[in-house]
Formats: sequence, C-alpha cells, structure tokens
Amino acid sequence: MSPLPSSAIPPQPLAPGAGTDLDQAASDLGMGGDLAPEADQQGYRRRMERRREVQRQRVGERNLEKGLVLVFTGDGKGKTTAALGLALRTLGHGERVAVVQFIKGGWQPGEARALELFGDALDWHALGEGFTWETQDRDRDRELVQLAWQRSLTYLAAADRKLVVLDEVNVAMKLGYLDAAQVLEGLSLRPPLTHVALTGRGAPPALLERADLVTEMKLVRHPFREQGVRAQAGIEY
Repeated sequence: MSPLPSSAIPPQPLAPGAGTDLDQAASDLGMGGDLAPEADQQGYRRRMERRREVQRQRVGERNLEKGLVLVFTGDGKGKTTAALGLALRTLGHGERVAVVQFIKGGWQPGEARALELFGDALDWHALGEGFTWETQDRDRDRELVQLAWQRSLTYLAAADRKLVVLDEVNVAMKLGYLDAAQVLEGLSLRPPLTHVALTGRGAPPALLERADLVTEMKLVRHPFREQGVRAQAGIEY
C-alpha cells in the first residue's frame, strides 16, 4: 500500500516540551528595534535573520488546527469587545457566527446594530433583562439564564457556525444561575473546528483548565470610578 500524501495526514499536536528550545531562542533573540543590543546595522541584521529563521521553524512545527475554547475574563474592560472582534473577523472570512448574551438585555448595543449588516451570517440573542440590581428577581434571572443556555446548546452543536460567542456566561456561572459542569458538557458538543468565546468576570477554575486560551483583563484605571464619567455610546455599548 502506498503511503498517504502529506496533505492527507492530519496534523499531530506537539509532544510535551516540544518546541521549547525554539521558544527560548526566540525569547533570547528578542523583538528587535531599539531593544536589540547591536549598535551597527550589520550586527542587527544578523540577529534579525536568525530571529526570522527561528520563527519559521516555530510556525512550521505548530500546524495543528482545532476548534478553540477562548475565555476572556478579569475585572478590566474589554472582554465583550475582544469576543466581538473575533466575531467581526470570522464574519469577514465569510463564516457564520452566533452570539448569545446572558444577563445583558433591555437595550440594543451599537455592535448589534453594526453587525446586522451581515444579515443571516450572524445570529444575535440578548436573552437577559439587565443587571441583578435592576431585575431584583433571582428566580426570573435564573430562568432566563437557563433559556439562554438552551439556545446556546443549539449553536454549539451546529456544524454551520464557525464561532459561538457566549457573552457574560462567566457571570451567570459566578452568580450560581448556571453550573460549570453544564457549560463544560455543552462545549463537548462542538464540531471539531468550531470555536467558542466565553466572556465575563469570575470564570470558574474548571473552565480555565479546559480553555485553550485565557486572557484576563486587568483593571488599572476606569473613567467611571476615577472621574465619574458615565457609560458612553461607542465605548460601553
């Protein structure tokens, strides 16, 4: 039997520790610019040529493709913004996206209006009724979260969605309205190349352990707290 062509052989994940030497070499060589120690152009060019070769090897080794679990959490601003940036990028590649918003509701944010331009390529559901101090009804909040989760499951299992955004789902888990075990089980329903982004403060440890990428937004300054600046269109919503 003749061997399979290389294009037919699925990429394999790196073995534990593989690529570490190249990663260290890339770190040692640095990013260049004024961070490089060489004062002369010839020495700088040699460093950057070596850095380019190391980077080519690093990229060549890492050829696995898979659906990713991406978590955006932390007290800083930008979690939803990051996830919707992925949505815009995915839509720009002609793929379909679903966004399910937990907790949030009662208003139409600017991003929802803007993304309407993509028509049927985007499904957007804001299935909450607002912040807990506005709703003041735990049973109703819990019911809406569970409804939002059931809607999410239909998209997680759908083969025609390249990206599913579960906005503020971490907060729903933090408040006790949704179990982390439910979410982890739902993530297992995804087709192999479907990505899912989960946003919100307080992502539980079990989700962080399951995730392929975790970004924690750190709060350093905020205009509402330090200056009394109200939420503004285009910035907060």
